[in-house]
Amino acid sequence: MQKVYNSAAEALEGLLHDDMLIAAGGFGLCGIPELLLEAIKQSGVKNLTFASNNAGVDDFGIGILLQTRQVKKMISSYVGENAEFMRQYLSGELELEFTPQGTLAERMRAGGAGIPGFYTKTGYGTQIAEGKEVKEFDGENYILERGIFADLSIVKAWKADTTGNLVFRKTARNFNPPAAMCGKTCVVEVEEIVQPGELDPDNIHLPGVYVHRLIQGAHEKRIEKVTTRKKAA
Repeated sequence: MQKVYNSAAEALEGLLHDDMLIAAGGFGLCGIPELLLEAIKQSGVKNLTFASNNAGVDDFGIGILLQTRQVKKMISSYVGENAEFMRQYLSGELELEFTPQGTLAERMRAGGAGIPGFYTKTGYGTQIAEGKEVKEFDGENYILERGIFADLSIVKAWKADTTGNLVFRKTARNFNPPAAMCGKTCVVEVEEIVQPGELDPDNIHLPGVYVHRLIQGAHEKRIEKVTTRKKAA
C-alpha cells in the first residue's frame, strides 16, 4: 500500500467534507500539523469540529481556520493564547466542549482502541459532569466519558518510514499518538521519511498500522512564548 504523497493537498484528497470531526495532534504550537491545517483551510470545507488540546494562536495552528470561520465546534481543554477563539466563544459563534486534558487524551486513545466509553472521577461535581451519566464504584462517584471516533486524524511526527511507522521528537509527542489512533483515516506530516528497517524498532512510538497517508515537508519552528533572562551588566 502506497502511503507517501507529494503534498498535503494530495494526501487529503477525497477525505475532506463539510461537518466532519477531525482529531488534531499538538500542544500549543508544539507538534501541530501545520501543513495539513493550511491545506484544510485552502480546501474551503466548513462546519468542522476539531478535537484538539487547543487551537494554537490567532495566525497559526487551528487558529487560521477560526479566522476563516471554517470551525463550528472545538473539543478542547484550553482556550487561552488565542484571542479569536475566545472572542468567537464568548459571542456564541463557536461551540465549545470543555474536556480536561487527561480525559481528552484518554477519549482519543479509547476511540483508537474501539472503546466506546469509560468512567473517570475527573470532572465529577463540576460543569464538566453536566448531562453525563454518574456511576458509583467502591463509594466513589465517576462520570461516563465517550471515546472519540474521528472522521480524520491529522498529526505531525519527526520521522517516519514508508510503511508509516512514526518517531516523535521530545515534547512534540504530546497529543499526537492518541489523536492518530482515533481517526478512520490518519494523515501524517513528517520532517524526514526513511526506508523500512532504518528505524530502530525499539524507538518507534506509533506503528504504521494506524497511518494511512504521509507527506514530508519543511516546517516552521515557532516559539509560542519567548522567555529570556536579562543580560548581565
